[in-house]
Amino acid sequence: MNDYEEIRKLVENSRKIFSKTNESSKNEIKIKYGILTEEDIFNKKDSEDIFNKKDSEDIGKPKDKEKTYKIQGNYITLNGKKESDIQLTTDEKNAFTESVDEFRKEVAELVEFGKLSVYSENVEWSGTILELNLEFFYTIKESNGIYINGKMIKIDEEYLEMVNKIKSYYDKFKTKWSQIVASRQEKS
Repeated sequence: MNDYEEIRKLVENSRKIFSKTNESSKNEIKIKYGILTEEDIFNKKDSEDIFNKKDSEDIGKPKDKEKTYKIQGNYITLNGKKESDIQLTTDEKNAFTESVDEFRKEVAELVEFGKLSVYSENVEWSGTILELNLEFFYTIKESNGIYINGKMIKIDEEYLEMVNKIKSYYDKFKTKWSQIVASRQEKS
């Protein structure tokens, strides 16, 4: 039996079992496993209730605030518990523009940056180096928080040189943004 037939039989069996179950049991199953049936598509309120249910650990937790700023065509998002945590300071703005400029100078000029996200204990930044179609991701919370992603990239000297540039710039990035995070923590 191929995968398609096996999946089709599993779906048929699930429908048979589900059709023999009483309504309260059906609702419990839907909520527990996040199941959406054809009926729920037409009954939007029920499906919203199912997917908006909170786990017990989420109840009572305050939601973080978030605010995104556009600076020279790139985005920085500040996250925090209080309104003051999401106000962009001059130091943060300068660090952001310096990071963008330094990356373009030291790593690659043709870059499409993702947003830089600042949290109370971490900073994350991603982007794509266009000439190699190579995605990078930095996080300062880890000792060596550098990740790359690409599709069918030829491993040659150009690629290895780029990886080394990404890696060497990370140390400068981590130092700069660790100082920003530390100053944000002092204010809180």
